[in-house]
Amino acid sequence: MIVGAGVAALLRTAADAVRTSVGERAGDLVEDALRRSLEDTITIDDDGTAFVITGDIPAMWMRDSTTQMLPYLRLVAAASPGDPAARELADVLVAVVRRQFASIAHDPYANAFNRGPTGAHYDDRDLCHDPTVWEQKYEVDSLAYPVQFAAALHRATGRTEHLGPEAHAVARTIVDQLRLETDHDRSPYRFVRDAPEPTETLVREGRGTPVAVTGMTWCGFRPSDDACTYGYNVPENLHAASALGDLAAIATDVWSDPVLAADAVALRDDILRGVAEHGVVPHPRDPGTQVYAYEVDGLGGVVLMDDANTPSLLSLPLDAPDVLDPAVADATRTFVLGPDNPYWFSGSAAAGIGSPHTEPGRVWPIALAVEGLTGTPSRRRELVEVLLATDAGTGRMHESFDVDDPSAFSRPWFSWADAMFCELAFAVAEDAGASIARVSSATRATT
Repeated sequence: MIVGAGVAALLRTAADAVRTSVGERAGDLVEDALRRSLEDTITIDDDGTAFVITGDIPAMWMRDSTTQMLPYLRLVAAASPGDPAARELADVLVAVVRRQFASIAHDPYANAFNRGPTGAHYDDRDLCHDPTVWEQKYEVDSLAYPVQFAAALHRATGRTEHLGPEAHAVARTIVDQLRLETDHDRSPYRFVRDAPEPTETLVREGRGTPVAVTGMTWCGFRPSDDACTYGYNVPENLHAASALGDLAAIATDVWSDPVLAADAVALRDDILRGVAEHGVVPHPRDPGTQVYAYEVDGLGGVVLMDDANTPSLLSLPLDAPDVLDPAVADATRTFVLGPDNPYWFSGSAAAGIGSPHTEPGRVWPIALAVEGLTGTPSRRRELVEVLLATDAGTGRMHESFDVDDPSAFSRPWFSWADAMFCELAFAVAEDAGASIARVSSATRATT
Protein backbone atom coordinates (compact mmCIF):
# COMPACT_ATOMS: atom_id res chain seq x y z
CA MET A 1 0.00 0.00 0.00
CA ILE A 2 1.04 3.63 -0.43
CA VAL A 3 1.34 5.61 2.79
CA GLY A 4 -0.71 8.79 2.52
CA ALA A 5 0.20 12.11 4.08
CA GLY A 6 -2.07 11.63 7.09
CA VAL A 7 -0.72 8.20 7.98
CA ALA A 8 2.85 9.39 7.37
CA ALA A 9 2.25 12.22 9.86
CA LEU A 10 0.85 9.75 12.39
CA LEU A 11 3.96 7.58 12.04
CA ARG A 12 6.20 10.63 12.36
CA THR A 13 4.45 11.74 15.54
CA ALA A 14 5.11 8.36 17.10
CA ALA A 15 8.71 8.29 15.90
CA ASP A 16 9.27 11.82 17.24
CA ALA A 17 8.22 10.63 20.70
CA VAL A 18 10.96 8.01 20.42
CA ARG A 19 13.47 10.58 19.15
CA THR A 20 12.77 12.81 22.14
CA SER A 21 12.88 10.03 24.72
CA VAL A 22 15.40 7.56 23.31
CA GLY A 23 17.41 9.35 20.64
CA GLU A 24 17.49 10.38 17.00
CA ARG A 25 18.75 7.08 15.66
CA ALA A 26 16.12 5.06 17.49
CA GLY A 27 13.40 7.37 16.18
CA ASP A 28 14.75 7.12 12.64
CA LEU A 29 14.76 3.30 12.81
CA VAL A 30 11.20 3.30 14.11
CA GLU A 31 9.89 5.62 11.41
CA ASP A 32 11.72 3.74 8.64
CA ALA A 33 10.48 0.37 9.91
CA LEU A 34 6.87 1.54 10.21
CA ARG A 35 6.87 2.99 6.69
CA ARG A 36 8.70 0.01 5.20
CA SER A 37 6.26 -2.54 6.57
CA LEU A 38 3.25 -0.58 5.35
CA GLU A 39 4.69 0.14 1.92
CA ASP A 40 6.63 -3.04 1.16
CA THR A 41 4.98 -5.93 3.01
CA ILE A 42 1.25 -5.18 2.57
CA THR A 43 -0.82 -5.56 -0.59
CA ILE A 44 -4.53 -4.71 -0.59
CA ASP A 45 -6.23 -7.12 -2.99
CA ASP A 46 -9.39 -6.64 -5.00
CA ASP A 47 -11.49 -8.37 -2.34
CA GLY A 48 -10.46 -5.74 0.20
CA THR A 49 -8.26 -8.06 2.24
CA ALA A 50 -4.58 -7.40 2.94
CA PHE A 51 -1.81 -9.88 2.16
CA VAL A 52 1.27 -9.43 4.36
CA ILE A 53 4.67 -10.90 3.51
CA THR A 54 7.31 -11.46 6.20
CA GLY A 55 9.92 -9.32 4.47
CA ASP A 56 12.41 -11.43 2.57
CA ILE A 57 10.01 -14.39 2.20
CA PRO A 58 7.02 -13.79 -0.12
CA ALA A 59 4.49 -15.68 2.01
CA MET A 60 2.02 -14.71 4.74
CA TRP A 61 2.33 -16.37 8.13
CA MET A 62 -0.62 -16.07 10.52
CA ARG A 63 1.76 -15.38 13.42
CA ASP A 64 4.08 -12.95 11.68
CA SER A 65 1.28 -10.97 10.05
CA THR A 66 -0.20 -10.40 13.52
CA THR A 67 3.01 -9.40 15.28
CA GLN A 68 4.04 -7.19 12.35
CA MET A 69 0.87 -5.16 12.92
CA LEU A 70 1.21 -4.62 16.68
CA PRO A 71 2.84 -1.17 16.48
CA TYR A 72 0.00 0.05 14.24
CA LEU A 73 -2.58 -1.33 16.63
CA ARG A 74 -0.90 0.73 19.34
CA LEU A 75 -1.15 3.87 17.20
CA VAL A 76 -4.77 3.26 16.27
CA ALA A 77 -5.74 2.69 19.90
CA ALA A 78 -3.90 5.82 21.03
CA ALA A 79 -5.31 8.18 18.40
CA SER A 80 -8.11 10.65 19.00
CA PRO A 81 -11.60 9.47 18.04
CA GLY A 82 -12.40 10.52 14.51
CA ASP A 83 -8.77 10.96 13.48
CA PRO A 84 -8.90 10.25 9.70
CA ALA A 85 -5.32 8.95 9.58
CA ALA A 86 -6.04 6.53 12.39
CA ARG A 87 -9.18 5.44 10.57
CA GLU A 88 -7.16 4.82 7.41
CA LEU A 89 -4.63 2.79 9.36
CA ALA A 90 -7.39 0.85 11.11
CA ASP A 91 -8.84 0.02 7.68
CA VAL A 92 -5.58 -1.76 6.89
CA LEU A 93 -5.66 -3.72 10.14
CA VAL A 94 -9.25 -4.77 9.46
CA ALA A 95 -8.16 -5.95 6.01
CA VAL A 96 -5.32 -7.98 7.53
CA VAL A 97 -7.66 -9.76 9.97
CA ARG A 98 -10.12 -10.51 7.18
CA ARG A 99 -7.29 -12.11 5.15
CA GLN A 100 -6.16 -14.12 8.17
CA PHE A 101 -9.63 -15.52 8.75
CA ALA A 102 -10.05 -16.28 5.04
CA SER A 103 -6.75 -18.17 5.12
CA ILE A 104 -7.77 -20.18 8.18
CA ALA A 105 -11.08 -20.98 6.48
CA HIS A 106 -9.12 -22.28 3.50
CA ASP A 107 -6.83 -24.52 5.58
CA PRO A 108 -6.84 -24.33 9.39
CA TYR A 109 -3.76 -26.56 9.61
CA ALA A 110 -1.52 -24.39 7.43
CA ASN A 111 0.92 -21.90 8.90
CA ALA A 112 1.75 -19.86 5.79
CA PHE A 113 -0.01 -18.97 2.55
CA ASN A 114 0.64 -17.63 -0.93
CA ARG A 115 -1.10 -14.52 -2.18
CA GLY A 116 -3.01 -16.72 -4.63
CA PRO A 117 -2.91 -20.24 -6.07
CA THR A 118 0.63 -19.77 -7.37
CA GLY A 119 1.85 -23.23 -6.42
CA ALA A 120 4.81 -21.80 -4.51
CA HIS A 121 5.93 -23.96 -1.59
CA TYR A 122 8.71 -23.85 0.95
CA ASP A 123 9.48 -27.44 -0.06
CA ASP A 124 7.84 -29.42 -2.86
CA ARG A 125 8.40 -32.70 -0.99
CA ASP A 126 5.49 -32.09 1.39
CA LEU A 127 2.28 -34.09 1.47
CA CYS A 128 0.32 -30.86 0.94
CA HIS A 129 0.17 -29.74 -2.69
CA ASP A 130 -2.49 -27.05 -2.32
CA PRO A 131 -1.27 -24.22 -4.61
CA THR A 132 -2.49 -21.58 -2.15
CA VAL A 133 -0.55 -23.02 0.80
CA TRP A 134 3.11 -22.08 1.20
CA GLU A 135 3.56 -24.53 4.07
CA GLN A 136 1.20 -26.73 6.12
CA LYS A 137 3.04 -26.98 9.41
CA TYR A 138 0.40 -27.05 12.12
CA GLU A 139 1.20 -24.47 14.80
CA VAL A 140 -1.46 -23.60 17.37
CA ASP A 141 -0.42 -19.94 17.39
CA SER A 142 -1.56 -19.72 13.74
CA LEU A 143 -5.09 -19.90 15.15
CA ALA A 144 -4.54 -18.04 18.42
CA TYR A 145 -2.77 -14.91 17.17
CA PRO A 146 -5.48 -13.87 14.64
CA VAL A 147 -8.18 -14.33 17.29
CA GLN A 148 -6.29 -12.18 19.77
CA PHE A 149 -5.56 -9.56 17.14
CA ALA A 150 -9.20 -9.42 16.02
CA ALA A 151 -10.35 -9.00 19.61
CA ALA A 152 -7.76 -6.32 20.36
CA LEU A 153 -8.72 -4.39 17.22
CA HIS A 154 -12.38 -4.54 18.26
CA ARG A 155 -11.55 -3.26 21.75
CA ALA A 156 -9.34 -0.50 20.38
CA THR A 157 -11.73 0.81 17.73
CA GLY A 158 -15.17 -0.67 18.33
CA ARG A 159 -15.15 -1.88 14.71
CA THR A 160 -16.81 -5.14 13.71
CA GLU A 161 -16.31 -5.37 9.93
CA HIS A 162 -13.66 -8.03 10.54
CA LEU A 163 -16.07 -10.01 12.76
CA GLY A 164 -18.78 -10.81 10.23
CA PRO A 165 -20.36 -14.18 9.40
CA GLU A 166 -17.15 -15.49 7.84
CA ALA A 167 -15.19 -14.79 11.01
CA HIS A 168 -17.95 -16.38 13.09
CA ALA A 169 -17.69 -19.58 11.03
CA VAL A 170 -13.91 -19.56 11.34
CA ALA A 171 -14.15 -19.18 15.12
CA ARG A 172 -16.29 -22.31 15.21
CA THR A 173 -13.66 -24.10 13.12
CA ILE A 174 -10.88 -22.97 15.47
CA VAL A 175 -12.63 -24.23 18.60
CA ASP A 176 -13.53 -27.53 16.96
CA GLN A 177 -10.01 -28.11 15.68
CA LEU A 178 -8.34 -27.27 18.98
CA ARG A 179 -10.81 -29.63 20.68
CA LEU A 180 -10.17 -32.42 18.15
CA GLU A 181 -6.43 -32.10 18.74
CA THR A 182 -6.82 -32.75 22.47
CA ASP A 183 -6.96 -36.38 21.32
CA HIS A 184 -4.48 -36.35 18.46
CA ASP A 185 -4.97 -39.99 17.53
CA ARG A 186 -8.36 -38.97 16.11
CA SER A 187 -6.82 -36.28 13.92
CA PRO A 188 -6.50 -36.59 10.13
CA TYR A 189 -3.46 -34.27 10.08
CA ARG A 190 -0.15 -35.66 8.87
CA PHE A 191 3.06 -33.89 7.89
CA VAL A 192 5.83 -35.72 6.07
CA ARG A 193 8.78 -34.12 4.34
CA ASP A 194 11.62 -36.15 2.85
CA ALA A 195 14.25 -34.00 4.49
CA PRO A 196 17.47 -34.89 6.32
CA GLU A 197 16.74 -32.51 9.22
CA PRO A 198 14.58 -34.18 11.88
CA THR A 199 13.00 -30.82 12.69
CA GLU A 200 11.49 -30.65 9.18
CA THR A 201 9.17 -33.66 9.42
CA LEU A 202 7.04 -35.56 11.91
CA VAL A 203 7.80 -39.13 12.95
CA ARG A 204 5.29 -42.02 12.97
CA GLU A 205 4.31 -41.42 9.35
CA GLY A 206 3.58 -37.76 10.00
CA ARG A 207 1.67 -38.07 13.28
CA GLY A 208 4.48 -36.96 15.60
CA THR A 209 5.70 -38.59 18.79
CA PRO A 210 3.07 -40.35 20.97
CA VAL A 211 1.15 -38.27 23.51
CA ALA A 212 -1.39 -38.99 26.24
CA VAL A 213 -4.78 -37.29 26.43
CA THR A 214 -4.24 -34.51 28.99
CA GLY A 215 -6.70 -31.73 28.20
CA MET A 216 -4.02 -29.79 26.31
CA THR A 217 -4.23 -29.35 22.55
CA TRP A 218 -1.61 -30.97 20.31
CA CYS A 219 0.83 -28.97 18.19
CA GLY A 220 2.97 -30.38 15.39
CA PHE A 221 5.45 -27.54 15.08
CA ARG A 222 6.90 -24.81 17.27
CA PRO A 223 6.59 -21.09 16.50
CA SER A 224 10.08 -21.46 14.98
CA ASP A 225 8.53 -23.81 12.36
CA ASP A 226 10.66 -26.64 13.81
CA ALA A 227 8.96 -29.90 14.72
CA CYS A 228 7.95 -30.29 18.34
CA THR A 229 9.91 -32.88 20.29
CA TYR A 230 6.76 -33.58 22.31
CA GLY A 231 3.29 -32.69 21.07
CA TYR A 232 2.14 -30.41 23.88
CA ASN A 233 3.99 -27.12 23.55
CA VAL A 234 3.26 -25.33 26.80
CA PRO A 235 3.53 -21.68 25.66
CA GLU A 236 1.36 -22.53 22.65
CA ASN A 237 -1.26 -24.05 24.96
CA LEU A 238 -1.28 -21.11 27.36
CA HIS A 239 -1.49 -18.76 24.39
CA ALA A 240 -4.43 -20.74 23.00
CA ALA A 241 -6.18 -20.65 26.38
CA SER A 242 -5.88 -16.87 26.48
CA ALA A 243 -7.14 -16.54 22.90
CA LEU A 244 -10.11 -18.76 23.70
CA GLY A 245 -11.10 -16.25 26.35
CA ASP A 246 -11.07 -13.53 23.70
CA LEU A 247 -13.06 -15.74 21.35
CA ALA A 248 -15.68 -16.41 24.03
CA ALA A 249 -16.05 -12.67 24.63
CA ILE A 250 -16.57 -11.99 20.92
CA ALA A 251 -19.03 -14.88 20.67
CA THR A 252 -21.06 -13.30 23.46
CA ASP A 253 -20.76 -9.60 22.65
CA VAL A 254 -20.72 -9.61 18.84
CA TRP A 255 -22.21 -12.88 17.60
CA SER A 256 -24.68 -13.60 20.43
CA ASP A 257 -23.63 -17.25 20.27
CA PRO A 258 -23.71 -18.68 23.81
CA VAL A 259 -22.94 -22.20 22.60
CA LEU A 260 -19.69 -21.14 20.94
CA ALA A 261 -18.77 -19.08 24.00
CA ALA A 262 -19.41 -22.00 26.34
CA ASP A 263 -17.42 -24.39 24.15
CA ALA A 264 -14.48 -21.98 24.07
CA VAL A 265 -14.52 -21.54 27.85
CA ALA A 266 -14.78 -25.30 28.46
CA LEU A 267 -11.82 -25.94 26.17
CA ARG A 268 -9.84 -23.15 27.80
CA ASP A 269 -10.47 -24.73 31.21
CA ASP A 270 -9.39 -28.17 29.99
CA ILE A 271 -6.18 -26.77 28.51
CA LEU A 272 -5.33 -24.92 31.72
CA ARG A 273 -5.98 -28.04 33.77
CA GLY A 274 -3.68 -30.01 31.47
CA VAL A 275 -0.93 -27.41 31.76
CA ALA A 276 -1.23 -27.36 35.56
CA GLU A 277 -1.06 -31.15 35.78
CA HIS A 278 1.61 -31.85 33.17
CA GLY A 279 3.27 -28.61 32.05
CA VAL A 280 4.41 -27.31 35.44
CA VAL A 281 7.54 -29.20 36.49
CA PRO A 282 10.41 -28.92 39.01
CA HIS A 283 13.29 -26.61 38.18
CA PRO A 284 16.20 -28.82 37.01
CA ARG A 285 18.55 -27.56 39.73
CA ASP A 286 16.03 -26.56 42.41
CA PRO A 287 13.29 -29.20 42.67
CA GLY A 288 11.41 -27.09 45.19
CA THR A 289 10.78 -24.43 42.52
CA GLN A 290 8.14 -24.99 39.85
CA VAL A 291 8.57 -23.75 36.28
CA TYR A 292 6.70 -24.10 33.03
CA ALA A 293 8.17 -26.73 30.72
CA TYR A 294 8.57 -25.86 27.06
CA GLU A 295 7.11 -29.16 25.81
CA VAL A 296 5.63 -32.28 27.39
CA ASP A 297 3.88 -35.40 26.15
CA GLY A 298 1.78 -36.33 29.19
CA LEU A 299 3.73 -39.59 29.38
CA GLY A 300 6.69 -38.26 31.37
CA GLY A 301 8.62 -36.63 28.54
CA VAL A 302 9.70 -33.05 29.28
CA VAL A 303 11.70 -30.47 27.32
CA LEU A 304 13.14 -27.68 29.48
CA MET A 305 14.24 -24.74 27.32
CA ASP A 306 12.89 -21.64 25.64
CA ASP A 307 12.96 -20.46 22.04
CA ALA A 308 13.14 -16.89 20.76
CA ASN A 309 10.04 -17.24 18.58
CA THR A 310 6.75 -16.28 20.22
CA PRO A 311 4.66 -17.46 21.88
CA SER A 312 7.55 -18.42 24.10
CA LEU A 313 7.85 -18.93 27.82
CA LEU A 314 9.41 -15.47 28.00
CA SER A 315 6.58 -13.84 26.04
CA LEU A 316 3.72 -15.30 28.09
CA PRO A 317 3.13 -12.04 30.04
CA LEU A 318 2.41 -10.47 26.64
CA ASP A 319 0.64 -13.37 24.91
CA ALA A 320 -1.24 -14.99 27.78
CA PRO A 321 -1.19 -12.67 30.81
CA ASP A 322 -4.60 -13.70 32.11
CA VAL A 323 -3.90 -17.43 32.45
CA LEU A 324 -0.49 -17.49 34.18
CA ASP A 325 0.42 -18.63 37.65
CA PRO A 326 2.46 -15.60 38.79
CA ALA A 327 4.94 -17.54 40.94
CA VAL A 328 5.55 -20.15 38.25
CA ALA A 329 5.87 -17.47 35.58
CA ASP A 330 8.42 -15.51 37.62
CA ALA A 331 10.52 -18.61 38.26
CA THR A 332 10.29 -19.57 34.58
CA ARG A 333 11.53 -16.15 33.51
CA THR A 334 14.60 -16.53 35.73
CA PHE A 335 15.18 -20.01 34.31
CA VAL A 336 14.99 -19.05 30.62
CA LEU A 337 17.13 -15.90 30.97
CA GLY A 338 20.23 -17.74 32.03
CA PRO A 339 22.52 -20.69 31.31
CA ASP A 340 19.99 -23.28 32.50
CA ASN A 341 18.20 -22.58 29.20
CA PRO A 342 20.29 -24.35 26.53
CA TYR A 343 19.33 -21.66 24.01
CA TRP A 344 20.42 -18.68 26.10
CA PHE A 345 23.68 -17.30 24.74
CA SER A 346 26.04 -14.66 26.12
CA GLY A 347 28.89 -12.83 24.41
CA SER A 348 30.67 -9.53 24.14
CA ALA A 349 27.87 -7.85 22.16
CA ALA A 350 24.72 -9.25 23.73
CA ALA A 351 23.16 -11.90 25.94
CA GLY A 352 19.75 -13.38 25.29
CA ILE A 353 17.67 -16.20 23.89
CA GLY A 354 18.32 -17.81 20.53
CA SER A 355 16.81 -20.84 18.85
CA PRO A 356 17.68 -24.29 17.55
CA HIS A 357 16.28 -22.89 14.29
CA THR A 358 19.45 -20.81 13.86
CA GLU A 359 23.14 -21.34 14.52
CA PRO A 360 24.47 -21.80 18.08
CA GLY A 361 25.68 -18.63 19.73
CA ARG A 362 23.14 -16.42 18.00
CA VAL A 363 20.60 -14.34 19.88
CA TRP A 364 17.34 -13.06 18.36
CA PRO A 365 16.35 -9.37 18.43
CA ILE A 366 12.74 -10.53 18.88
CA ALA A 367 13.70 -12.21 22.15
CA LEU A 368 15.66 -9.16 23.31
CA ALA A 369 12.63 -6.98 22.62
CA VAL A 370 10.35 -9.40 24.47
CA GLU A 371 12.73 -9.46 27.42
CA GLY A 372 12.50 -5.69 27.57
CA LEU A 373 8.74 -5.50 27.10
CA THR A 374 8.23 -7.96 29.97
CA GLY A 375 10.94 -6.44 32.17
CA THR A 376 11.74 -3.26 34.05
CA PRO A 377 11.98 0.23 32.55
CA SER A 378 15.74 0.30 33.10
CA ARG A 379 16.17 -3.04 31.35
CA ARG A 380 14.01 -1.87 28.46
CA ARG A 381 16.26 1.11 27.88
CA GLU A 382 19.38 -1.05 28.08
CA LEU A 383 18.01 -3.44 25.49
CA VAL A 384 17.07 -0.66 23.08
CA GLU A 385 20.71 0.39 23.18
CA VAL A 386 21.85 -3.20 22.64
CA LEU A 387 19.63 -3.53 19.58
CA LEU A 388 20.80 -0.21 18.16
CA ALA A 389 24.41 -1.35 18.56
CA THR A 390 23.91 -4.77 16.96
CA ASP A 391 22.11 -4.04 13.68
CA ALA A 392 25.44 -4.24 11.80
CA GLY A 393 24.87 -0.70 10.55
CA THR A 394 21.91 -1.75 8.40
CA GLY A 395 19.18 0.18 10.20
CA ARG A 396 17.16 -3.03 10.41
CA MET A 397 16.57 -5.75 12.94
CA HIS A 398 17.55 -9.24 11.83
CA GLU A 399 16.38 -12.74 12.65
CA SER A 400 19.51 -13.52 14.68
CA PHE A 401 23.06 -12.32 15.15
CA ASP A 402 26.24 -13.70 16.67
CA VAL A 403 26.62 -12.62 20.30
CA ASP A 404 30.29 -11.72 19.66
CA ASP A 405 30.01 -10.49 16.05
CA PRO A 406 26.72 -8.76 15.10
CA SER A 407 27.89 -8.48 11.49
CA ALA A 408 27.21 -12.23 11.27
CA PHE A 409 23.41 -12.26 11.06
CA SER A 410 20.54 -14.12 9.40
CA ARG A 411 17.74 -12.63 7.29
CA PRO A 412 18.51 -9.12 6.05
CA TRP A 413 14.84 -8.10 6.16
CA PHE A 414 12.63 -9.54 8.86
CA SER A 415 9.58 -7.34 9.40
CA TRP A 416 8.53 -9.08 12.61
CA ALA A 417 11.84 -8.16 14.25
CA ASP A 418 11.46 -4.56 13.06
CA ALA A 419 8.00 -4.44 14.61
CA MET A 420 9.22 -5.74 17.95
CA PHE A 421 11.95 -3.09 18.03
CA CYS A 422 9.24 -0.48 17.44
CA GLU A 423 7.18 -1.91 20.28
CA LEU A 424 10.17 -1.81 22.63
CA ALA A 425 11.12 1.72 21.62
CA PHE A 426 7.52 2.88 22.13
CA ALA A 427 7.49 1.29 25.59
CA VAL A 428 10.70 3.11 26.54
CA ALA A 429 9.23 6.39 25.29
CA GLU A 430 6.09 5.78 27.33
CA ASP A 431 8.23 4.99 30.39
CA ALA A 432 9.66 8.49 29.96
CA GLY A 433 6.17 10.00 29.84
CA ALA A 434 5.99 10.58 26.08
CA SER A 435 2.76 10.32 24.08
CA ILE A 436 3.12 7.97 21.13
CA ALA A 437 0.20 9.50 19.24
CA ARG A 438 -2.04 12.52 19.54
CA VAL A 439 -3.40 11.43 22.91
CA SER A 440 -2.02 9.34 25.75
CA SER A 441 -1.80 5.65 24.88
CA ALA A 442 -2.40 4.53 28.45
CA THR A 443 -5.79 3.15 27.52
CA ARG A 444 -4.71 1.23 24.43
CA ALA A 445 -5.78 -2.37 24.03
CA THR A 446 -3.09 -4.98 24.46
CA THR A 447 -2.76 -8.35 22.84
